[in-house]
Amino acid sequence: MFDKNLYRLANFLKDNQLTIATAESCTGGLLSSRLTDVPGSSDFVKLNFVTYAYEAKEEVLKVPKETLLKYSAVSYECAKAMAEGLQKQTNCDIALCTTGIAGPTGGSKEKPVGTIYISALYKRKLLVKKYQLPPKLPRKLMKFMFTQKAIDTALEVISQQSPQESQDTY
Repeated sequence: MFDKNLYRLANFLKDNQLTIATAESCTGGLLSSRLTDVPGSSDFVKLNFVTYAYEAKEEVLKVPKETLLKYSAVSYECAKAMAEGLQKQTNCDIALCTTGIAGPTGGSKEKPVGTIYISALYKRKLLVKKYQLPPKLPRKLMKFMFTQKAIDTALEVISQQSPQESQDTY
């Protein structure tokens, strides 16, 4: 299956000799898999982590334990810390992270199944987006849709569009 946005991202990375690293929670490595499905991905994929557990987020990405305890892993604050930690750990040009609830179980009234936070950090520009997908989607489709939203978020942060509400610039 040809994915236009995936190839747009890959071509941007190749054309500009940039690297990308991912830290995934709810997508469990699917985002990494999709990126490495692109021929020539070894030119731009630097390093990928699946940081599913709190401990992995703390140890690998240096997400503060206090952030996880106060806001949870499924939060703007955690997604932001994941991207910042990933870029520090890997020295990548673009850090792309996912954290959410793929279901079908879990979630709460405040954070139902289908909730995801995606963070993308590029050239000191951080974009954290929250998406809410329909909670009844099958888990595999939910994970795929989460990865599509991540690819779209990466494209958004590298574009020259005006800043979004959820964007932080350092």
